[in-house]
Amino acid sequence: MTIIDAHSHLWLYQNTIVEGQPIRSLASNQSRSEFFGEERQMLPPFMIDGRNTAEVFLSNMDYAQVGAAVVVQEFIDGNQNDYLAIVQNKYPDRFFCMGMLTDLSTKEDLAQQVNALSKTFRGIAIPGHRIKGSLIECMPLFKAMEEKKMILSMCLADDEKQIAEMAEVIKECPELKVAIGHFGMVTTPSFRSQVKLANCGKNVMIESGGITWLYNEEFYPFPSAVKSIREAADLVGMDKLMWGSDYPRTITAITYRMSYDFIIKSKELTEDEKAAFLGGNAKTFYGFGNLPELPYIKNMSE
Repeated sequence: MTIIDAHSHLWLYQNTIVEGQPIRSLASNQSRSEFFGEERQMLPPFMIDGRNTAEVFLSNMDYAQVGAAVVVQEFIDGNQNDYLAIVQNKYPDRFFCMGMLTDLSTKEDLAQQVNALSKTFRGIAIPGHRIKGSLIECMPLFKAMEEKKMILSMCLADDEKQIAEMAEVIKECPELKVAIGHFGMVTTPSFRSQVKLANCGKNVMIESGGITWLYNEEFYPFPSAVKSIREAADLVGMDKLMWGSDYPRTITAITYRMSYDFIIKSKELTEDEKAAFLGGNAKTFYGFGNLPELPYIKNMSE
Protein backbone atom coordinates (compact mmCIF):
# COMPACT_ATOMS: atom_id res chain seq x y z
CA MET A 1 0.00 0.00 0.00
CA THR A 2 1.31 3.46 -0.92
CA ILE A 3 1.32 5.65 2.18
CA ILE A 4 1.74 9.43 1.95
CA ASP A 5 1.59 11.87 4.84
CA ALA A 6 -0.35 14.96 3.73
CA HIS A 7 0.39 17.10 6.82
CA SER A 8 3.75 17.29 8.58
CA HIS A 9 6.17 19.92 9.89
CA LEU A 10 9.94 20.44 9.77
CA TRP A 11 12.07 23.16 11.27
CA LEU A 12 15.74 23.78 11.72
CA TYR A 13 15.23 26.04 14.72
CA GLN A 14 12.03 27.12 16.46
CA ASN A 15 12.46 30.72 17.52
CA THR A 16 9.70 33.21 16.75
CA ILE A 17 7.12 35.57 18.22
CA VAL A 18 3.37 35.11 17.66
CA GLU A 19 0.79 37.56 18.99
CA GLY A 20 3.52 39.23 21.01
CA GLN A 21 4.63 36.05 22.79
CA PRO A 22 7.85 34.10 22.22
CA ILE A 23 7.83 30.51 20.98
CA ARG A 24 11.27 28.93 21.17
CA SER A 25 13.17 25.86 22.24
CA LEU A 26 14.23 25.94 25.88
CA ALA A 27 17.97 26.07 26.54
CA SER A 28 17.57 23.67 29.47
CA ASN A 29 15.67 21.01 27.49
CA GLN A 30 15.51 21.57 23.75
CA SER A 31 12.83 18.95 23.11
CA ARG A 32 10.58 21.37 25.02
CA SER A 33 9.53 24.88 24.05
CA GLU A 34 8.25 28.06 25.60
CA PHE A 35 4.80 28.23 24.04
CA PHE A 36 2.39 31.12 24.74
CA GLY A 37 3.65 31.42 28.30
CA GLU A 38 3.74 27.68 29.03
CA GLU A 39 6.38 24.98 28.84
CA ARG A 40 5.35 22.34 26.29
CA GLN A 41 6.84 19.05 25.10
CA MET A 42 7.17 20.20 21.50
CA LEU A 43 9.30 17.28 20.27
CA PRO A 44 9.71 13.65 21.32
CA PRO A 45 12.15 13.55 24.23
CA PHE A 46 14.88 11.78 22.21
CA MET A 47 15.16 14.82 19.87
CA ILE A 48 17.36 16.76 22.24
CA ASP A 49 18.84 19.56 20.11
CA GLY A 50 15.60 21.38 19.23
CA ARG A 51 16.07 20.51 15.55
CA ASN A 52 13.20 18.84 13.72
CA THR A 53 15.10 17.81 10.60
CA ALA A 54 14.27 16.05 7.37
CA GLU A 55 16.79 13.31 8.11
CA VAL A 56 15.16 12.32 11.41
CA PHE A 57 11.76 12.43 9.74
CA LEU A 58 13.00 10.25 6.86
CA SER A 59 14.18 7.69 9.39
CA ASN A 60 10.68 7.65 10.89
CA MET A 61 9.12 7.48 7.42
CA ASP A 62 11.30 4.57 6.33
CA TYR A 63 10.58 2.70 9.56
CA ALA A 64 6.82 3.27 9.20
CA GLN A 65 6.89 2.57 5.42
CA VAL A 66 5.66 6.06 4.52
CA GLY A 67 6.78 6.84 0.99
CA ALA A 68 6.45 10.63 0.95
CA ALA A 69 5.25 13.57 3.00
CA VAL A 70 3.80 17.02 2.49
CA VAL A 71 5.53 19.58 4.72
CA VAL A 72 3.31 22.50 5.71
CA GLN A 73 4.20 25.53 7.81
CA GLU A 74 2.68 27.27 10.82
CA PHE A 75 3.47 30.69 12.31
CA ILE A 76 4.28 29.04 15.67
CA ASP A 77 7.37 27.38 14.17
CA GLY A 78 8.73 30.52 12.55
CA ASN A 79 9.31 30.98 8.84
CA GLN A 80 11.20 27.92 7.55
CA ASN A 81 11.35 28.86 3.87
CA ASP A 82 15.16 28.83 3.69
CA TYR A 83 15.43 25.41 5.32
CA LEU A 84 12.56 23.86 3.38
CA ALA A 85 14.05 25.07 0.10
CA ILE A 86 17.13 23.00 0.95
CA VAL A 87 14.97 20.00 1.91
CA GLN A 88 12.95 20.22 -1.31
CA ASN A 89 16.08 20.35 -3.43
CA LYS A 90 17.80 17.53 -1.53
CA TYR A 91 14.84 15.10 -1.33
CA PRO A 92 12.52 15.99 -4.25
CA ASP A 93 10.94 12.52 -4.44
CA ARG A 94 10.14 12.24 -0.73
CA PHE A 95 8.89 15.72 0.20
CA PHE A 96 6.43 18.27 -1.12
CA CYS A 97 7.39 21.38 0.86
CA MET A 98 5.08 24.36 1.24
CA GLY A 99 6.35 27.91 1.42
CA MET A 100 5.00 30.48 3.87
CA LEU A 101 4.23 34.15 3.33
CA THR A 102 6.40 36.57 5.26
CA ASP A 103 3.60 39.11 5.71
CA LEU A 104 -0.16 38.78 5.35
CA SER A 105 -0.92 42.31 6.53
CA THR A 106 0.20 44.11 3.37
CA LYS A 107 -2.56 42.95 1.06
CA GLU A 108 -1.25 44.72 -2.05
CA ASP A 109 2.03 42.78 -1.80
CA LEU A 110 0.50 39.29 -1.71
CA ALA A 111 0.76 38.55 -5.44
CA GLN A 112 4.44 39.56 -5.43
CA GLN A 113 5.10 37.22 -2.49
CA VAL A 114 3.41 34.36 -4.37
CA ASN A 115 5.56 35.06 -7.43
CA ALA A 116 8.72 34.93 -5.33
CA LEU A 117 7.73 31.72 -3.52
CA SER A 118 6.68 29.99 -6.77
CA LYS A 119 10.30 29.97 -7.88
CA THR A 120 11.08 27.46 -5.09
CA PHE A 121 7.82 25.91 -3.90
CA ARG A 122 4.78 24.35 -5.57
CA GLY A 123 2.50 25.22 -2.69
CA ILE A 124 1.89 27.70 0.13
CA ALA A 125 0.64 26.87 3.63
CA ILE A 126 -1.56 29.37 5.46
CA PRO A 127 -2.63 28.91 9.09
CA GLY A 128 -5.94 30.66 8.43
CA HIS A 129 -7.06 30.27 12.02
CA ARG A 130 -4.37 32.81 12.97
CA ILE A 131 -5.34 35.40 10.33
CA LYS A 132 -6.93 38.59 11.56
CA GLY A 133 -9.62 39.94 9.27
CA SER A 134 -11.39 38.45 6.28
CA LEU A 135 -10.03 35.80 3.93
CA ILE A 136 -11.72 37.71 1.11
CA GLU A 137 -9.19 40.50 1.61
CA CYS A 138 -6.52 37.96 0.60
CA MET A 139 -8.18 37.19 -2.76
CA PRO A 140 -5.16 38.54 -4.73
CA LEU A 141 -3.09 35.86 -3.01
CA PHE A 142 -5.46 33.06 -4.00
CA LYS A 143 -5.82 34.37 -7.56
CA ALA A 144 -2.05 34.51 -7.94
CA MET A 145 -1.68 30.97 -6.61
CA GLU A 146 -4.33 29.75 -9.06
CA GLU A 147 -2.48 31.40 -11.93
CA LYS A 148 0.81 29.81 -10.84
CA LYS A 149 -0.88 26.40 -10.42
CA MET A 150 0.23 26.24 -6.79
CA ILE A 151 -1.46 24.18 -4.07
CA LEU A 152 -2.94 25.91 -1.02
CA SER A 153 -2.75 24.22 2.37
CA MET A 154 -5.30 25.97 4.60
CA CYS A 155 -6.19 25.38 8.24
CA LEU A 156 -9.36 27.17 9.30
CA ALA A 157 -10.69 28.46 12.58
CA ASP A 158 -13.72 26.92 14.27
CA ASP A 159 -15.69 29.80 12.78
CA GLU A 160 -18.64 29.55 10.41
CA LYS A 161 -17.89 33.03 9.01
CA GLN A 162 -14.38 32.02 7.99
CA ILE A 163 -15.69 28.77 6.50
CA ALA A 164 -18.19 30.76 4.42
CA GLU A 165 -15.35 33.04 3.27
CA MET A 166 -13.33 29.98 2.24
CA ALA A 167 -16.29 28.75 0.21
CA GLU A 168 -16.28 32.10 -1.60
CA VAL A 169 -12.55 31.78 -2.31
CA ILE A 170 -13.10 28.30 -3.77
CA LYS A 171 -15.92 29.63 -5.95
CA GLU A 172 -13.79 32.55 -7.21
CA CYS A 173 -10.72 30.34 -7.84
CA PRO A 174 -12.14 27.10 -9.30
CA GLU A 175 -8.76 25.86 -10.60
CA LEU A 176 -6.94 26.43 -7.31
CA LYS A 177 -6.03 23.18 -5.55
CA VAL A 178 -6.94 23.46 -1.85
CA ALA A 179 -6.20 21.05 1.02
CA ILE A 180 -8.19 21.84 4.17
CA GLY A 181 -6.18 20.80 7.23
CA HIS A 182 -6.81 19.32 10.67
CA PHE A 183 -9.68 17.25 9.24
CA GLY A 184 -12.03 20.20 9.49
CA MET A 185 -11.36 20.55 13.24
CA VAL A 186 -13.18 17.27 13.66
CA THR A 187 -13.99 17.51 17.38
CA THR A 188 -15.64 20.95 17.07
CA PRO A 189 -19.13 21.99 15.88
CA SER A 190 -17.66 23.27 12.59
CA PHE A 191 -16.53 19.81 11.45
CA ARG A 192 -19.31 19.09 8.95
CA SER A 193 -19.24 22.63 7.53
CA GLN A 194 -15.50 22.43 6.94
CA VAL A 195 -15.66 18.96 5.38
CA LYS A 196 -18.47 20.05 3.05
CA LEU A 197 -16.09 22.62 1.55
CA ALA A 198 -14.82 19.65 -0.48
CA ASN A 199 -18.18 19.73 -2.30
CA CYS A 200 -17.65 23.38 -3.29
CA GLY A 201 -15.06 22.65 -5.95
CA LYS A 202 -13.45 19.86 -7.93
CA ASN A 203 -9.98 20.66 -6.56
CA VAL A 204 -10.72 20.72 -2.82
CA MET A 205 -9.50 18.00 -0.46
CA ILE A 206 -9.66 17.41 3.29
CA GLU A 207 -6.56 16.10 5.11
CA SER A 208 -6.46 14.61 8.57
CA GLY A 209 -3.32 16.23 10.02
CA GLY A 210 -3.77 16.40 13.78
CA ILE A 211 -6.69 13.99 14.05
CA THR A 212 -4.91 11.96 16.74
CA TRP A 213 -4.22 15.20 18.64
CA LEU A 214 -7.90 16.16 18.45
CA TYR A 215 -8.85 12.72 19.80
CA ASN A 216 -5.92 12.55 22.22
CA GLU A 217 -8.14 12.08 25.29
CA GLU A 218 -9.62 8.96 23.70
CA PHE A 219 -6.16 7.73 22.65
CA TYR A 220 -5.12 4.77 20.51
CA PRO A 221 -6.77 3.08 18.60
CA PHE A 222 -8.94 6.20 18.23
CA PRO A 223 -12.31 4.56 17.43
CA SER A 224 -14.07 7.94 17.24
CA ALA A 225 -11.49 9.17 14.72
CA VAL A 226 -12.31 6.22 12.47
CA LYS A 227 -16.03 6.98 12.81
CA SER A 228 -15.33 10.59 11.82
CA ILE A 229 -13.42 9.44 8.74
CA ARG A 230 -16.38 7.26 7.85
CA GLU A 231 -18.78 10.20 8.36
CA ALA A 232 -16.63 12.53 6.24
CA ALA A 233 -16.52 9.94 3.46
CA ASP A 234 -20.30 9.71 3.56
CA LEU A 235 -20.51 13.53 3.26
CA VAL A 236 -18.05 14.12 0.41
CA GLY A 237 -16.68 10.76 -0.76
CA MET A 238 -13.49 8.94 0.21
CA ASP A 239 -11.78 10.31 -2.91
CA LYS A 240 -11.78 13.74 -1.22
CA LEU A 241 -9.96 12.65 1.94
CA MET A 242 -6.25 12.24 2.75
CA TRP A 243 -4.32 11.03 5.78
CA GLY A 244 -1.96 13.39 7.61
CA SER A 245 -0.03 12.91 10.83
CA ASP A 246 0.88 16.44 12.07
CA TYR A 247 4.38 15.08 12.76
CA PRO A 248 6.31 15.71 14.99
CA ARG A 249 3.90 17.18 17.54
CA THR A 250 1.62 14.15 17.59
CA ILE A 251 4.44 11.68 18.16
CA THR A 252 5.10 13.11 21.60
CA ALA A 253 2.14 10.89 22.57
CA ILE A 254 2.26 8.02 20.06
CA THR A 255 4.73 6.55 17.57
CA TYR A 256 4.69 7.66 13.96
CA ARG A 257 3.40 4.28 12.77
CA MET A 258 0.55 4.46 15.31
CA SER A 259 -0.63 7.69 13.67
CA TYR A 260 -1.96 5.65 10.75
CA ASP A 261 -2.04 1.95 11.64
CA PHE A 262 -5.24 2.41 13.63
CA ILE A 263 -6.83 3.02 10.23
CA ILE A 264 -5.28 -0.09 8.69
CA LYS A 265 -6.55 -2.22 11.60
CA SER A 266 -10.07 -0.78 11.49
CA LYS A 267 -12.91 -2.92 10.19
CA GLU A 268 -15.11 0.12 9.42
CA LEU A 269 -13.29 0.92 6.17
CA THR A 270 -12.78 -1.27 3.11
CA GLU A 271 -9.30 -2.08 1.84
CA ASP A 272 -9.86 0.14 -1.20
CA GLU A 273 -10.96 3.01 1.06
CA LYS A 274 -7.88 2.60 3.25
CA ALA A 275 -5.59 2.61 0.20
CA ALA A 276 -7.20 5.79 -1.16
CA PHE A 277 -7.19 7.60 2.19
CA LEU A 278 -3.68 6.63 3.26
CA GLY A 279 -1.90 7.50 0.04
CA GLY A 280 -3.67 7.02 -3.26
CA ASN A 281 -5.56 10.31 -3.15
CA ALA A 282 -2.52 12.31 -2.02
CA LYS A 283 -0.31 10.77 -4.73
CA THR A 284 -2.67 12.08 -7.40
CA PHE A 285 -3.44 15.43 -5.75
CA TYR A 286 0.19 16.44 -5.11
CA GLY A 287 1.63 14.74 -8.17
CA PHE A 288 4.14 12.47 -6.46
CA GLY A 289 6.07 10.31 -8.92
CA ASN A 290 8.23 7.30 -8.21
CA LEU A 291 8.18 6.43 -4.52
CA PRO A 292 10.68 4.09 -2.86
CA GLU A 293 9.83 0.51 -1.99
CA LEU A 294 10.00 0.30 1.79
CA PRO A 295 9.97 -3.31 3.00
CA TYR A 296 8.91 -4.09 6.53
CA ILE A 297 11.91 -4.53 8.83
CA LYS A 298 11.35 -6.64 11.93
CA ASN A 299 11.92 -5.02 15.30
CA MET A 300 14.40 -6.51 17.75
CA SER A 301 11.42 -7.16 20.05
CA GLU A 302 9.77 -9.47 17.50
